[in-house]
Amino acid sequence: MRYLGISEGFHNAAYAVVEGDKIIYATEVERITRVKNDKTIPGYHFDTLKRKFNYDETVFYEYSSIKNARREMYGMAKTTPCRPYTHGNILHHESHAAAAYFSCPFTPDSTVVIDAIGEFDTASIWVDGCKVWSKQYPWSLGLFYSAITKRIGLKPNEDEYITMGMAAFGDICINMEEEIHSNCHRGFKRSKWFWHTPEDIAASAQAHLEMELLNIFAKARKYGPNVAYAGGVALNCVANSKIRPKFDNMWIFPNPGDAGSALGCILAKTKQKIKFEDTFLGHNISRSINPKLVVDTLLKRKVVGVANGKAEFGPRALGNRSLLGDVRYDIKDTVNNIKRRQKFRPFAPAILEEYYEKYFEGYGNEYMQFVAKAKHDYSSVTHVDGTARVQVVKPSSKSALRPILEEYYERTGVPMLLNTSLNIKGEPMVNTRTDADRFQTNYGVRVF
Repeated sequence: MRYLGISEGFHNAAYAVVEGDKIIYATEVERITRVKNDKTIPGYHFDTLKRKFNYDETVFYEYSSIKNARREMYGMAKTTPCRPYTHGNILHHESHAAAAYFSCPFTPDSTVVIDAIGEFDTASIWVDGCKVWSKQYPWSLGLFYSAITKRIGLKPNEDEYITMGMAAFGDICINMEEEIHSNCHRGFKRSKWFWHTPEDIAASAQAHLEMELLNIFAKARKYGPNVAYAGGVALNCVANSKIRPKFDNMWIFPNPGDAGSALGCILAKTKQKIKFEDTFLGHNISRSINPKLVVDTLLKRKVVGVANGKAEFGPRALGNRSLLGDVRYDIKDTVNNIKRRQKFRPFAPAILEEYYEKYFEGYGNEYMQFVAKAKHDYSSVTHVDGTARVQVVKPSSKSALRPILEEYYERTGVPMLLNTSLNIKGEPMVNTRTDADRFQTNYGVRVF
């Protein structure tokens, strides 16, 4: 059987195709429509999908009828799918849990899901495919953090990672115990905490979030030392780093938000482990790259783009749709200017795996899901608190980044580069070669 999994209707629509234990294809729809966080798969696109993948059955990532029951209960307008679905439906949190469990490289003792909201669930723990604990709307850590994001002037459901980064600049000085346990769906008024800076609000919110997460994961720890994790809150790599020492093994699904549930709903249906080797599952740009030419450009203190191979499925650019820079120079402002981002925003380092412990202390992996303490003084890839969200590039990596890093190390003695996504703030990552050529023309960055 070949399945098409669909996640759409709220934000960041996606689809995935799976046959047996193999992922055939997976992508966020925004990459195709070029509309950031596009919530709808274009109707005409389904004809193309059927011809291209010839799938046998479709699966949807949640139950709209149950979601509407909750919305009606709380006096909200009903929402309907973008088109009538006659195929199989999976509960929202079950889709998240299945994505983490069936992609996990080990057998988890428990699987934790924490997000804004599904049908009713906002946090849940799963053991052997059964939900053993949950919290329901209106309590929601995801909605709380999105409300904080909106309160400090950022865009909810998109800029939460900026809130996380901003927290490092503030003081933990606000008691949010009441707010974190209240209904935050409509957000907080601008007058709330008006005497505090956005940085202090972010720092206080981050601290309260971490405390609540540690309480939930303490419940999961009772089932054993191996845990899997999914849901939008799993993108908070600062919090993840506080949780990680509590377990022997921790697997965070690399696309943990609703987009990843396009794959998760299929796995919940088939209940079959898949071969999850990496996130390079999207559109393929088939062209060769000469690492020497890329490094030649980097050594001229220029930022370069890489658009090669299959696009990443998920929010992190891991080398196939990346902007790269020389870490030996403070080029943070240069890259922020190219990307039209706030000046305070840090960038991530990508490092050859065999040199990780020489330059960083703490947890790091290939999906940039944790922060580690820097042992170096390369400021363009280090946050104000001395940490970095490190991407570990393994020798087995299929990305174009590994040979580029090897060439750069051979010529400089430094095993890491600045790596960020190949896009401008507010736009999706480059997907096709046409997108890459347009980026090169519009922003003056050579894209290999």
